[in-house]
Amino acid sequence: MVVSTPGRPEASGRTAHAIIELSDVIRIYREADIETIALRGIDLEIAPGEFVAIMGRSGSGKSTLLQLLAGSDRPTAGRVVVDGVDLSRAEEDQRAGLRGAHVGIVFQSQNLVPFLTLQENVLLASVLAGRSVDGLAAVAILARVGLEGRADHRPAQLSGGEQQRAALAAVLVTRPPIVLADEITGELDSASAGLLLDLLEEIHAAETMTLVLATHDPDVARRADRIVELRDGRVAGDRRLS
Repeated sequence: MVVSTPGRPEASGRTAHAIIELSDVIRIYREADIETIALRGIDLEIAPGEFVAIMGRSGSGKSTLLQLLAGSDRPTAGRVVVDGVDLSRAEEDQRAGLRGAHVGIVFQSQNLVPFLTLQENVLLASVLAGRSVDGLAAVAILARVGLEGRADHRPAQLSGGEQQRAALAAVLVTRPPIVLADEITGELDSASAGLLLDLLEEIHAAETMTLVLATHDPDVARRADRIVELRDGRVAGDRRLS
């Protein structure tokens, strides 16, 4: 598969070994006179090629953290540097550019456009990322995630596990150096979750991508190289498994 590389946003300073850096990151949500502190001074570095599980209960700050890494939200204070771009200072078009071409995102559900076929979903993802792939390449990437012969199907015709694999194909076609996955096994049965995680591990090893997986499930987290535990918006633990 041949892809073109779009222009990158202007890079900011970062350490030589980190592809993701968070420095004293605080995120406060305000609505009227109600203030909710989602993140309370997060410091975190992730090296290129790492598989890191962000683990914690609901409300611990996992999804907020991934939104900051994706550039879909900004910190209230602190710095978020992803693939050389300071997202805490970048304009929206820079953050959107990073999201499209350098950071792939898979959510718990609703990753696909429901009225498009799987092939069309993959092609749309490549267009939005500024990359050029053809229909055959889209079919090939679907086959890679075990969806041979399903290119003409729509999401509603698939099981939950198949939909997540199709969503992964839509991310992989853009070949991002970073993939963020937010509770992607939360709505799957154990067998489907296991198949999806096996596939994710295989692709992570083959592509040497940086993978950040948010989960509340310790069995899912143990698939990672490293577990960062969040509790009440703070890093409560950081341990390497391999």
